[in-house]
Amino acid sequence: MDPMEPSTASRTALSTSLMRALHTRTDPQPIINDPWGDRLVPVAALEGIRHRALSALPPTVRASADAAPDSWVEDWLRASPAYATVITRSRYAEDALRDAIARGVRQYVLIGAGFDSFALRTPPQARHIDIFEVDHPATQSLKRQRIQDCGVSLRDTVHFLAADLATQSLGTVLSRSSFNSAEPAFFSWLGVTMYLTREANLASLHAIAQSAKPGSELVFSYVDDKAFHGGPAAPSADVSELRRSVASIGEPFLSGFDPDTLAKDLSCLGLELEEDLDDFQVVQRYDPLGRNGLRPVRVSHVARARVAASVVQSGTSKEGDPRPTTAGPG
Repeated sequence: MDPMEPSTASRTALSTSLMRALHTRTDPQPIINDPWGDRLVPVAALEGIRHRALSALPPTVRASADAAPDSWVEDWLRASPAYATVITRSRYAEDALRDAIARGVRQYVLIGAGFDSFALRTPPQARHIDIFEVDHPATQSLKRQRIQDCGVSLRDTVHFLAADLATQSLGTVLSRSSFNSAEPAFFSWLGVTMYLTREANLASLHAIAQSAKPGSELVFSYVDDKAFHGGPAAPSADVSELRRSVASIGEPFLSGFDPDTLAKDLSCLGLELEEDLDDFQVVQRYDPLGRNGLRPVRVSHVARARVAASVVQSGTSKEGDPRPTTAGPG
């Protein structure tokens, strides 16, 4: 899913992995427990992130920062407008996953998994479920190498599905695995939609609805469409800076959703919106006293949807593309 060069792992996925570990390790009352981020990011990538952090400093400060670069990297990561979003969306998704498992769901699909470490820190109640990680081959290859370098052997219920979903449909990718479309599943799709065109996002959402049994759930994050427009609803300086930052590393924001029409958009694709929260609402839910100093950005959202009961699962063509049986993306 990553909008990057075919041979290069996603830089934003590497940075968000470090953010999750930093929060776990240093924030006063962590709301997630993800100690793997520091271990999954290779030294070469960490050096690149360190260079970016130091380059952002004024020249007069940079010399003194060289003496303790790691502390400046941590400050730079924590100051990112994406920091609160990265932390809270992970907690929200895993809370929803926990509830799904309690209802009997036995399949977890991470779309654009990046360096998510759930497969490495799976809680006891989830160790019997099948985990399917779908991601760009370059990112997934680096992640698997890092897991191997850490001396970790994953359970045989963890399945890595390397795929460029810009050229392959999710239905095709899942059909080539042990994923069972006749059984309910839980999908997470975090930190991806803003890097794709609207057409690609709608196609992916439609593919999820077509690939999963009705009642299956999806948690995904998105950017409010207002962030892409000027005028009175223009984005804040923080959001503008974030957009410049990701664009500078070749992973620009491309599209968002309008919260006012999201339910209708999803309904046309076979999904029912269950909840849609902006950053302020999610931070209020998980850190109401502000003890972790999380700075929400209102244009960031996390949403939960359910595959509609009226969706009829499509067949598969000879090319493996799903045949829509409900209104297609548009």
